[in-house]
Amino acid sequence: MAAPGLRPGLLRVTDQAFVTLATNDVYCQGALVLGQSLRNHTTSRKLAVLITPEVSSGMRSVLHSVFDEVTEVDVLDSAGSAHLALMQRPELGITFTKLHCWTLTHYSKCVFMDADTLVLCNVDELFDREEFSAAPDSGWPDCFNSGVFVFRPSLKTYNLLLQFAAEHGSFDGGDQGLLNSFFSNWATADIGKHLPFLYNLSSSAVYTYSPAFNHFGRDAKVVHFLGETKPWNYKYNLQTKRVIQDGTISGSVHQLSFLALWWNIYSASILPLIEKLQKMEESESEEYKHTFNRVEITLKKVSPSVPPLLQVPVLPEQTNEKNPTVCSPEELAFKAQPVCEAELSGSTAHLSEPDRPSEQLVFHPALQETSELDEVARSVSELSICFKPEEPNPEDERRKWEEGRMDYMGKDAFEHIKKKLDAFLH
Repeated sequence: MAAPGLRPGLLRVTDQAFVTLATNDVYCQGALVLGQSLRNHTTSRKLAVLITPEVSSGMRSVLHSVFDEVTEVDVLDSAGSAHLALMQRPELGITFTKLHCWTLTHYSKCVFMDADTLVLCNVDELFDREEFSAAPDSGWPDCFNSGVFVFRPSLKTYNLLLQFAAEHGSFDGGDQGLLNSFFSNWATADIGKHLPFLYNLSSSAVYTYSPAFNHFGRDAKVVHFLGETKPWNYKYNLQTKRVIQDGTISGSVHQLSFLALWWNIYSASILPLIEKLQKMEESESEEYKHTFNRVEITLKKVSPSVPPLLQVPVLPEQTNEKNPTVCSPEELAFKAQPVCEAELSGSTAHLSEPDRPSEQLVFHPALQETSELDEVARSVSELSICFKPEEPNPEDERRKWEEGRMDYMGKDAFEHIKKKLDAFLH
């Protein structure tokens, strides 16, 4: 008998797993969407997530609803502040914690996927590959991107990686530089370990070769939200299916269709899990906020009317003869250009069949939404996710620094430290 959620006749493989990492409550949102996307496409493998002590107890309970295994690990830091400063990405230092995935030795083989990736179809065939299989990085194809890779857990490999890191560090200050140096023969030794780019496709218009995306993108299997701006940095209107980018957000602008997929999964499957754990307190005001374990969720009440047509701001070359300012859903699917705001009224992005990647990315106005999403949409409209830090405790802050657990994404970012030093010196 197949396990629940599996295709009939498909048995659960218990000694292999998809693995991801979440270092705080906000990244847990991404991990949850990734895990749910794997379940939506009936993976036969187990799902495991590594978390750090920063993840709250409430969020851990939600993770257990999606993942088979939730494991707390210590934070490993690259200590490569000079490299990170050059990259202007100091938050990447904490990604060294990813090395803990080699300690999951109760699995014979695993596929690691970053929490900012999204599965578009069943990708269990990745387990047919060997360590170390990964897709080329779009910025430097002789290097692999460490957002998706196949590996074999091993304490020997784990210790060798730690030793290598201590002796050589990382040329980019993060896990990708370290892993590329450690698995240095990836580019030349075995072409079978080169995953097609479709298994780690960048959603960002900055990274993407547009003609190739338009030609091959329909076969995409895994999308990666590279860059500083993540799906949860956007706002999403539950009633109008409207993905909004805040004007204050800088960084990469992602393909609209991929953002819609991410938010559809979050609103339909993840938000109800959070609501079950702690009911939101309603208010008389038009806008109210609710904080769930330091994740602040902002919602707005709206009228029940929903515009019936799909209308998206478009650029030249996106128009059609019938209407020079509006694209049809079919035309929009792979012509979407970077925009700051788009309205998907009465439509939603969906995957036609879990195991038919060639027809994945389409917009279908007739798609029936889940009852959970309908329930939420009746009372709230606009949803956003942001991190709400606790009041700092000086003793706790000093202890975190001594343990190498600095807040690279917040007040301990290089730019903030530099400002303090400049103020002190001048």
